[in-house]
Amino acid sequence: MSRTRAAIAVGRTRDGRPTMIDEVRSIVARHADIVAEFAVDEPHDPRVGFDRLVSVGGDGTLIAQCRRLAGTGVPVVGVNNGRLGFLAEFDLHSLELHAPSVFGSSPLVRHRMLLEVRVVARDGSLSASHVAMNDAVVTAGPPYHMIELRLGLNGEDGPVMDGDGCIVSTPVGSTAYNASAGGPVVHPDTEVLVVTPEAAHSLAFRPVVVPSHTDVRLDLMRANPGTSLLCDGIPVESLKVGDTVVVSRHHHMARLIANPDCSYLHTLSQRLRWAAPPNYRG
Repeated sequence: MSRTRAAIAVGRTRDGRPTMIDEVRSIVARHADIVAEFAVDEPHDPRVGFDRLVSVGGDGTLIAQCRRLAGTGVPVVGVNNGRLGFLAEFDLHSLELHAPSVFGSSPLVRHRMLLEVRVVARDGSLSASHVAMNDAVVTAGPPYHMIELRLGLNGEDGPVMDGDGCIVSTPVGSTAYNASAGGPVVHPDTEVLVVTPEAAHSLAFRPVVVPSHTDVRLDLMRANPGTSLLCDGIPVESLKVGDTVVVSRHHHMARLIANPDCSYLHTLSQRLRWAAPPNYRG
């Protein structure tokens, strides 16, 4: 049986933290043929095929690789060298322990939803299309006056919101910006989208959870010069009055190779300190 062909994507480190790349390379090489290695923001040669992509870095590095590989069917192995490692489930010890299955013929793979994010101009033409794994955000931007958005679901017009913007997240992204904005934490196996206002001017505008087949439409009715669309925290488009952002479930899924020792509940409580009790004195 032929050996697995692996590529390694290396993220940038913060505060001089070593990348662990030598250790990771050594582990991978014992179980697979390394056919490519590149920095997270470098293009790779599409002529070089591989069966696994090992992402060495934090969650941002892993998310970038999932976007890059959308539609290829190649699963991503997340090795955490960042600060949190909510999605990147492996460290050096667990990668070494589970390498035979990770690079074998039947790894444990979790499928995670992606978003298709389209920008439609006032004349109805498609001006841009992007892929996101965590979330798509329409945000006010400089000079940070309130903007006005009309929310629509599956072609039906909904309420108009004044505020700093709106977040549309996947279940995976529910623990990211969505949670910081007061949205619910959603189990990643659920088939939903979460729509959460960003500092809405009305206390009545609360987060809403909708089925994953919903097309979420955000019509920009009042904007700032700096109003923009962010996908997974990255500014991708400048927006103006009359633009419409349509967020829907992508027809492809991200494929993540899972650490068998990491359950979602364990990760939620240990990495995010979910439901942690107060730190009482005495």
